[in-house]
Amino acid sequence: MDYWTEKETALRIKGTGIDIIRIQRITRAYRRRPERFLQRIFTEKEITSLGVKKNPFPSMAALFAAKEAVSKALGCGIGQVGWREMEILPGKKGKPKVTLKGAALVWAEKHGIRGVEVSMSHDVPFAIAQAIAFGR
Repeated sequence: MDYWTEKETALRIKGTGIDIIRIQRITRAYRRRPERFLQRIFTEKEITSLGVKKNPFPSMAALFAAKEAVSKALGCGIGQVGWREMEILPGKKGKPKVTLKGAALVWAEKHGIRGVEVSMSHDVPFAIAQAIAFGR
């Protein structure tokens, strides 16, 4: 028996991405040049979100991994899209919400991608993220 509605089956997985990183690697990169690192990788809203954390490094690493995973799910990787063209913020009940901008949005539209879902986690010494791009 088929339980899927026509609307649900109209969306398809267009790509997947995963990334894992050592939290210490992000901590070192931040400590070398804090402002440069933050401004290069994260949007102002992401920086604000990280700033409220007592220890931001695990979340910072997970967010970094999520951006890598999103770029992979889009099918282009970092280089075709910029770090700050993917914004990942806590949504309702803490679920991450991905917003694409600039070249990332253009790329997604060109390839029929309507959105990206992401899941992030961290447990010292690693942070990990998985992304799924969906569309028509």
